[in-house]
Amino acid sequence: MKISIFGLGYVGAVSAGCLARDGHTVVGVDPAAAKVDLINHGKTPIIESDIGEIIADGVEKGRLRATSDIDDAITNTDISLICVGTPSLPSGALDLKYVERVCEEIGAAIAKKSGFHIVVARSTMLPGSMRNVVIPTLESAYGGKAGHDFGVCNNPEFLREGTAVYDYDNPPKTVIGETDERSGSVLASIYEHLDAPMIRTDLETAEMVKYTDNTWHALKVAFANEIGNISKALNIDGHKVMDIFCQDTKLNLSPYYMKPGFAFGGSCLPKDVRALAYKGRALDLKLPVIDSIIPSNEQQIEKGIRMVTEKPGKRVAVLGFSFKAGTDDLRESPIVTLIEHLIGKGYDLRLYDKNVQLAALTGANKDYIENAIPHISTLMKPTIEETIDGAETIVIGNRAEEFKGIAERLKDGQVLVDLVRISPNRSSGSYDGICW
Repeated sequence: MKISIFGLGYVGAVSAGCLARDGHTVVGVDPAAAKVDLINHGKTPIIESDIGEIIADGVEKGRLRATSDIDDAITNTDISLICVGTPSLPSGALDLKYVERVCEEIGAAIAKKSGFHIVVARSTMLPGSMRNVVIPTLESAYGGKAGHDFGVCNNPEFLREGTAVYDYDNPPKTVIGETDERSGSVLASIYEHLDAPMIRTDLETAEMVKYTDNTWHALKVAFANEIGNISKALNIDGHKVMDIFCQDTKLNLSPYYMKPGFAFGGSCLPKDVRALAYKGRALDLKLPVIDSIIPSNEQQIEKGIRMVTEKPGKRVAVLGFSFKAGTDDLRESPIVTLIEHLIGKGYDLRLYDKNVQLAALTGANKDYIENAIPHISTLMKPTIEETIDGAETIVIGNRAEEFKGIAERLKDGQVLVDLVRISPNRSSGSYDGICW
């Protein structure tokens, strides 16, 4: 393919070199004459393992060149990758002036040529930037419609400095946000030789994935450092602890616990997080990540409460109030906290949980139910139908299989508050999911 790359910094130079190596004809574009000259002389404008040899080979074979002439680059290519910087402003917001400027230039240039041109944003931008900045700027400069007159995609990069070429060839995934299927398919063909999942989605999801990845990586570093600081204060080798931690790929390093939803609860997580945070304070350590976990969890409980109290009506049905499906454990169940708040506010409640009903009769939690939360036990109903009949708001509190399909059973005037994604729906109308 014939590809132009705007911005010959870290991402742009690596992308240009690797694409040329893979057989594409690449034109690098940058306003800095020094970078253009370096590329055209077969030299790299960045310090990065292996990229120097790759660029030199691409230039020698005639597959890679650089220019400052926008029209030249657009005229001789069919797809353009935007790899310009998006630096931080003092407020923490992104400065998108370089993106806007290059979009103006690209839009004006593609308006002069025939044929369908595809513009791909590789620069890291917050969700909404494509719709609110990139596309309007391109459309204004071009005088046409994105997805019809020209294509637009978002293609976040996952390159680490020092291992960028390896990461380009061995990505964890390839993510393409697209305005139209035609553009997405053309872009996907560039990466079809890579052994990685190909994910094609909407623009906003693609933008958000990049920030989710980087924030998660930052959180992992901060978390490991705090565990290391506690370990050292206790004369424990923090590396040994984290080496063992990382061997668990069933729970620790896995999709488990990584789904947005309601707060955590139960007999272990709240107790153990509080205990470790207390130990840190006793050791005179500052642990902002660990100390923030319980307050963050409490905020999610408060959000769930607001979702119910902001709905019209006082008749509420709660389906599932043990801390997770398949158990009768009510200790530190966030749903119980929600229920108790609603009772205190005078709501008319009906509750159903098959496992809790059994526990109330014979289970190990019988004493807890009778003594700690007797006001809740009197509100329990024996069937789902009796629980939801007449309710104005129905709350799904855990993922018990019997609650699937509740969204399709709503009657006129009923709304569903889903705290666990029991339904694949997105929030709209009578359905309200806590994080979707």
